[in-house]
Amino acid sequence: MTRLPLSVLDVSLVPEGSTSSEALEATTRLAQLADELGCERFWVAEHHNMGAVASCSPPVLIAHLAASTNRIKVGSGGVMLPNHAPFVVAEQFAMLEALHPGRIDLGIGRAPGSDRATMMALRHGIEAINVDEFPQHVIDVLGLLGDVRSDDGLFTQVKATPNATSRPTVALLGSSGYSAQLAGLLGVPFGFAHHFGMGGTSEAADTYRQNFRPSPVLDEPHLIVTAVSLAAETSVEADHLMATHRLFKHGLRTGRLYGVLDADDATAHPDYQQALAYAGTNAEFGTADEVVEGLEKLAVEMGANELMLTVPVANVEQRLASLELTAKAWFSNDS
Repeated sequence: MTRLPLSVLDVSLVPEGSTSSEALEATTRLAQLADELGCERFWVAEHHNMGAVASCSPPVLIAHLAASTNRIKVGSGGVMLPNHAPFVVAEQFAMLEALHPGRIDLGIGRAPGSDRATMMALRHGIEAINVDEFPQHVIDVLGLLGDVRSDDGLFTQVKATPNATSRPTVALLGSSGYSAQLAGLLGVPFGFAHHFGMGGTSEAADTYRQNFRPSPVLDEPHLIVTAVSLAAETSVEADHLMATHRLFKHGLRTGRLYGVLDADDATAHPDYQQALAYAGTNAEFGTADEVVEGLEKLAVEMGANELMLTVPVANVEQRLASLELTAKAWFSNDS
């Protein structure tokens, strides 16, 4: 049996008592391990004004990670296009592609990924683009990178430099049907944020496939489904380590940001029992075999072409161990 490609999404979590430098070093180690294990790609997120997350500038971090690895594709999961001028995004990723030909992905998201004040600061006080403008801005980025889809656009006026001999893979990301439909119409890969746990994965997957049109870059749909994944030596240990994710998610849901606590501190937190009571999650956790079984089921149910894992563990050694256990079990039956 040939396994689907396995990839990794990381946000550079900053555990309580740690620093951004340590978080970024942990992300680097995770990327290097993913490279060694044979994973397809390693994506980093864009979040702003969040002390618990160090990944605020995907292009900068991608440049570092690509230089620190050998073969794995490195990209954004994603660049939040409403925060940036399309021309700036195109030039940044043209530069990355020139530095690391064939290894750069540009995942584009539609949400601002920040609060209103931060969004306005990013755009010099200018309102974010509205929904109606987003498709044109995506088309502009594609055209600036050499994938022209229209007779009219920013790419007819300016060129993104440097002029690389190849171009990055552009994918659309989302947690609803909007970007799924647009990705299908443009014939580009689509990544669904299943790890958000908001539902709608199968509906978005169907929307993407139903609207897919072959393009110069893709003959058939390519659906990437993200998943929270945590493997440990025993099911009991994995369940314990999930405490970090449960409490953090509860904080996001209730507006109480607890920070990224290790599992022991999370379970000792006075709000943990409440978090546990409302800990509905679609995470795959347990032993490596249990995680792989859950991932296989997810891939079949959603018709995924690729799975992308995010490991919500505070301790870097446990995060590395989880990825290694999962990847080795996943690829062990590859033939």
